[in-house]
Amino acid sequence: MSGDGRPLRISVFGAGSIGCYVGGRLAAAGAQVTLIGRERVGAEIREHGLRLTDLHGADIRVGASDIAFATGPESAATADLVVVAVKSAGTPEAGATLASAIGSDTVVVSAQNGLGNADTLRAALPEKIVLAAMVPFNVVHRGDGHFHQGSEGDLEIEQHPAVRAFAPVFGDAGLPLHARDDFRSVQWAKLLLNLNNAVNALSGLPLREELSQRSFRRAVALAQREALTLLTARGIAVAKLTPLPPQWIPRLLTVPDGVFRVAGSRMLAIDPHARSSMWDDLEAGRRTEVDWISGEIVRLAASSGTAAPVNARLVELIREAEAGGNRHWSGDALLADLRSQRAPGKPTGKRQRN
Repeated sequence: MSGDGRPLRISVFGAGSIGCYVGGRLAAAGAQVTLIGRERVGAEIREHGLRLTDLHGADIRVGASDIAFATGPESAATADLVVVAVKSAGTPEAGATLASAIGSDTVVVSAQNGLGNADTLRAALPEKIVLAAMVPFNVVHRGDGHFHQGSEGDLEIEQHPAVRAFAPVFGDAGLPLHARDDFRSVQWAKLLLNLNNAVNALSGLPLREELSQRSFRRAVALAQREALTLLTARGIAVAKLTPLPPQWIPRLLTVPDGVFRVAGSRMLAIDPHARSSMWDDLEAGRRTEVDWISGEIVRLAASSGTAAPVNARLVELIREAEAGGNRHWSGDALLADLRSQRAPGKPTGKRQRN
């Protein structure tokens, strides 16, 4: 509820899988929600409404008449809260659009991958409260208005007094918000986990099947170790989002499959159908967010005067896949390719056996 007792007015700018799932859950909890996105998504929702399921058995229906859909930003003018869920490449345009659309008291939340999207929105909306949030789970669009949460996790958001106004409806929706003072470290932790996105997309496999294979996990560990080396050298803190500290995760990923099935059972608490958003983008013929995930590590290395060859190679392979290249790597082939890259900061190549 808003301060005057009426339902909270929420606009979700970017009605993709995450936007429709989060917006639908909020609508089911009593918020007045408008999804803003492409007409094809609106037509699907008008015909089928929304069905929102998760790996724990939740099955929530939102009728077409209970959630509004728009293709333009006009509805955001009266919103108490705008949740931005567009792909990272669309953030500058989203900021420019919202600058002329939203009211002076509207709070904006960036629920996007990557590190700098909230800053981009702040630059476009200098008079507004703009907060970064982190969505830890995967959502699969299964057609006919059905969006499925395929992995676990709670939403994290920057600590700010404005959060108190809308946190209750998120809690009622089964999407509790955890406000954090150390939000940049949370973003780095999520990015480290998201380094699996490129590997998953190149495997062509569901997440659980990919992570059940040691060679794919070793490929992810190479990317994570490279990133952690750079972060440590720069003194950048990384939050603990899983039962294990982030520095221990690469080691866990490299253990034999039988050991991982036991020790990594929490990491395999994933629906069998769950895929990474990067795989979903490749499947739909869209440009991926690899520049805002693996590419962030490449940029961090460049700013440190060194290199991140494993993550740079993953960016290259995803770009090739976007252009029609291989999207069905075996784990052994991908691991061998990544191992052949030069070690970060070293002038000659030395194979890493992780």
